[in-house]
Amino acid sequence: MLRTETRARARALQLLYSAELQPGVRLRDLAGGLARLTGPEPSVFERAEALATAVHADRDRLDAVVARAAENWRLDRLGLMERNILRLGIHELEDAAMPPRVAIDEAVRLAGWFAGPRAPAFVNGVLDRVARDLGRL
Repeated sequence: MLRTETRARARALQLLYSAELQPGVRLRDLAGGLARLTGPEPSVFERAEALATAVHADRDRLDAVVARAAENWRLDRLGLMERNILRLGIHELEDAAMPPRVAIDEAVRLAGWFAGPRAPAFVNGVLDRVARDLGRL
């Protein structure tokens, strides 16, 4: 069984992905639809919605951090899932509520579940660089 925090991150990622595909739809409405599809887990969805809301509101700045850390990669060349995983991971690294290795490992796990086969290594490298730039590693 996955930890509540891990499930919340996965749901937050799904919300961020949905928000990209349906601009103008409120995250709260997207969360309600996702809860109907995956089953209601109030503690998971409260955390997921809060996390997705924070990342979504700050995505332009987070994208700038990704662009600096992902040398030789233009942001528009990144897949939608990879971009959102990186945004989420950077947000958690900056929040400093958990050890940096945990934040990176969780993002790498999400990349393994939701993105292509090369995504986990890419996400690990970018987030490792961000963590070092922040002085967290």
